[in-house]
Amino acid sequence: MGKFVIQPHVRLQEWVAEERGYFTEEGLDYEFMQAGLAGASRTTSAVRPADSVPVELRSGAFEDMQDGRSCDVSAACHWAVSAAAAEGAGRMWGDAYSVSPAGIFVSPDSPYTRPEDLAGVHVAVSYHSGSHYSAIQALEPFLRRDEIELSYSGLPYDRVRLLMRGEVAAANVFGAQYYVLEQLGYRKLVDTTFVMGFLVPRAADLEDTRKYFRALKKAQRDVDLEPERYKKYWLREMPDDVAEVVDIRRFGPGERIVFEPYTREMFDVTRAWMKSWDLLDLDVRPEGFEQTVLA
Repeated sequence: MGKFVIQPHVRLQEWVAEERGYFTEEGLDYEFMQAGLAGASRTTSAVRPADSVPVELRSGAFEDMQDGRSCDVSAACHWAVSAAAAEGAGRMWGDAYSVSPAGIFVSPDSPYTRPEDLAGVHVAVSYHSGSHYSAIQALEPFLRRDEIELSYSGLPYDRVRLLMRGEVAAANVFGAQYYVLEQLGYRKLVDTTFVMGFLVPRAADLEDTRKYFRALKKAQRDVDLEPERYKKYWLREMPDDVAEVVDIRRFGPGERIVFEPYTREMFDVTRAWMKSWDLLDLDVRPEGFEQTVLA
């Protein structure tokens, strides 16, 4: 068995666990991929509707997990993790999930001031990812289905840049990107906070995986207690051009890991909602809770 590969996921917990030696303390033989998802980008220059999104942008968390990520525990929105697990890309970890702050933002001088104003307006999101699904979920109480319009505009920092350049009217962002736009005075029209899940390989060493999560649990306590001590790590996964215009000391703690079960009820409600919207437009097998979630 090789080393357990850990990759930061644009949040604080992995960085804190590494700094405090929690992975080693738990007896994990591991490799820490510091590059993580830092500054990931497929920068785009135009708004594109769903039916014309180019192939290079028609790929999100779901496709990325299907192709196989380079770490032993991956994270993404629970919609995509559940679907990827059902497709055989791994199993969804059943003893923890996380919750990330997110929101749909517009420019400070935008004429849009309420969620209802986004009827027919393209909201920039990532394809088959948390920003895609959470935008629909959050706009559902305000707009008819035929009024919700999304455009697929690359990865999270792509959307930040597009909104800052005035090339999109609205963008759904989460975590660090949420704090960037908030600090720069962009206006949040609706909160889109959503649940994230964890994907582990079907052949994962379960004891090593438990060690990983025990270390993250210690790190979460540290973030809860002294968030200001660890905000420096926001810069580790932020592109330089964005880092130059913000003060990370003003950021919040970001995504919070909840060390509670991802239950059958959560699974069933999520699947029913996805089905009601005919989401993923892929041949996702209707695998049940037992086959998908490692409970």
